[in-house]
Amino acid sequence: MTIPLLYYPLSSQNHRVQEFNVPGDEYPIQYTLDNLPTGTEMDEIIWAAYRQIFNEQQIITAHRQVYLESQLRNGQLAIKDFIRGLLLSDSFRRLIYDTNSNYRCVELCIQRVLGRPVYNDREKLAWSIILATKGLQGFVDALLKSEEYDNNFGYNCVPYQRHRILPQRTQGELPFARMARYDSNYLKQLYRSGQLRKFSGVLDDSANVYRKSLVFLSIFSLAVLSITLILVFSPK
Repeated sequence: MTIPLLYYPLSSQNHRVQEFNVPGDEYPIQYTLDNLPTGTEMDEIIWAAYRQIFNEQQIITAHRQVYLESQLRNGQLAIKDFIRGLLLSDSFRRLIYDTNSNYRCVELCIQRVLGRPVYNDREKLAWSIILATKGLQGFVDALLKSEEYDNNFGYNCVPYQRHRILPQRTQGELPFARMARYDSNYLKQLYRSGQLRKFSGVLDDSANVYRKSLVFLSIFSLAVLSITLILVFSPK
């Protein structure tokens, strides 16, 4: 029996209301295949997909999926299929799935695939159950087949971070690329496996000693100068 997605309430009632705003220059660029892009525009679309799924810190030549890029350029794949290929690639599995807990993996995938942060811990728990029972492939398929993804991105639009500009706020949400890839659980794993060690040696205290020496020399010089002046001007 397939386990359905656990019900979770949204953070507020505003999430249930269709937004009404006019996009401007501060809104993210939407990269789509609807306007028959040229070669240069296709390069920008592919770059935007890598930047969204892997983030700029993880974009290196070794993580490129050349076969998927070729299929996308030839019209054999939609952007939605290209995104699915990136999420199921060996690079994404090693960077995100294998090195994080299920909760952190769910948080990162929702940010990058649905373009928003998780609503609450209840949603994180619901999707982590899907990830634990169906694996990474079943979790990715559930995200891409969700109504939220279809309504916002469809088949031919690269996902992007939504709601960067928030009403009645002087500053919008920070881009997800500036957030850490790993959580505290991964840091504990590094300490446990011995890949990272806490420093317990002797600290270099030379700067403090040098500072004290300067203070002592200054006081000693003033004392010698005072004694000299007293000896010179004292009556004989």
